[in-house]
Amino acid sequence: MTSAGRFAPSPSGELHIGNLRTALLAWLFARSTGRRFLLRVEDLDRARAGAEEVQLRDLAAIGIDWDGDVVRQTERTELYADALRRLAADGLTYECFCTRREIQEAPSAPHAPQGAYPRTCRDLTEAQRARRRAERPAAVRLRAGVSEWAVSDVLHGRYAGLVDDFVLERNDGVVAYNLAVVVDDAEQGVDQVVRGDDLLPSTPRQAYLAGLLGCRVPEYAHVPLVLNAAGRRLAKRDGAVTLAALVNAGVRPERVTERLLESLGLPGSLPEALAVFDPAALPRDPVLLPELSGYAGSTRL
Repeated sequence: MTSAGRFAPSPSGELHIGNLRTALLAWLFARSTGRRFLLRVEDLDRARAGAEEVQLRDLAAIGIDWDGDVVRQTERTELYADALRRLAADGLTYECFCTRREIQEAPSAPHAPQGAYPRTCRDLTEAQRARRRAERPAAVRLRAGVSEWAVSDVLHGRYAGLVDDFVLERNDGVVAYNLAVVVDDAEQGVDQVVRGDDLLPSTPRQAYLAGLLGCRVPEYAHVPLVLNAAGRRLAKRDGAVTLAALVNAGVRPERVTERLLESLGLPGSLPEALAVFDPAALPRDPVLLPELSGYAGSTRL
């Protein structure tokens, strides 16, 4: 299987311009290195009716193409179940019955990093587990053998972060993101992961888990975000501007692509940007795009 990069949105609503900028970067990273570029819809948790179709339409409208069929996580549950079985067979999982409140109120385990799961359920006896099962369904956690793991990132260099006994499967039976993304990337031949740098802290967990599953650890590039006028990352729940809102305000999709590429120091068309693309020259700081993200009614483009 040839190597690949990917863009993997959650179909919880329309993509905002920060998402579109990251998608352009993922496309440029993949195409500039001769990789396939894949689209994966991460619909295990949150999916709004019709959102996937709108997202694919918007990606195409700004000039992004992809290879092969779009893959959906809800069609891949047996792959995740197999990974869980393999980890369990190696003694690397255990049942956890803690509620969020119990975790927040529990004292930290000795020498545990701040924010780590306190391992409350790690060494329960079978009798204790049986009693807890009668009270509530169990989540499945990884029995981690380290507390920290380091990854190499194209833009950030070496990054070491927390690895605790994180959740692999929730107590409602839905596989957790950290497991699904590792299994998906390995099965699809994804060896280059480009995404927003807000996801960098979760990357050591994923790289460590990939090693346990015998999967190749991808090359990572965590790219700067687009911020709103208040200096916070754009979010759908905060009304971040979408391509549809800009088009309704009279802004052509081609102009949106041009402005997003310009914010990266690149020429305004994808073919021209691809011809000169150099990750080392990318800006490292988050960007404000008030004419795109400040309000939907902007026509100053």
